[in-house]
Amino acid sequence: MMETYAIGDLARATGVKATTIRWYEQEGWLPPPARTAGGHRAYGAAHLRRLGFIRHARELGFESDAIRALLDLADQPDADCAKAHALATSQIAEIDARLARLAALRAELVRMATSCEGGVVGECRIIETLADFAHGHCVDASHGAMLR
Repeated sequence: MMETYAIGDLARATGVKATTIRWYEQEGWLPPPARTAGGHRAYGAAHLRRLGFIRHARELGFESDAIRALLDLADQPDADCAKAHALATSQIAEIDARLARLAALRAELVRMATSCEGGVVGECRIIETLADFAHGHCVDASHGAMLR
């Protein structure tokens, strides 16, 4: 007989909240589980694997549309993997862009911190710079642009 998991057991085994598991079901990311005589969900090993796939994709930063596409591909083992490759390379580009933004933000924070010589808050360069959102000194002007 195949091992089954109640939703709480599946949640503990995967680190995914029960409410999220139910949402994945509603979205079609997880197939509907069997039901016990009492009407409770009874998940199998395939659900456990698929939920692990989804969680891993989430951890890698894939958006919902990409995860849906990857799940569709996973359901077609004989399909060409060009789409999976395209999704992965697109995600790499997104991560690279985020890293560049983070590096620029770090540089701005380092500049602010090194300009602080201590003293009183009324003369603090960090506080002055944060208050002047249109200061134009940022390495990455995009974080000040949202208020312009």
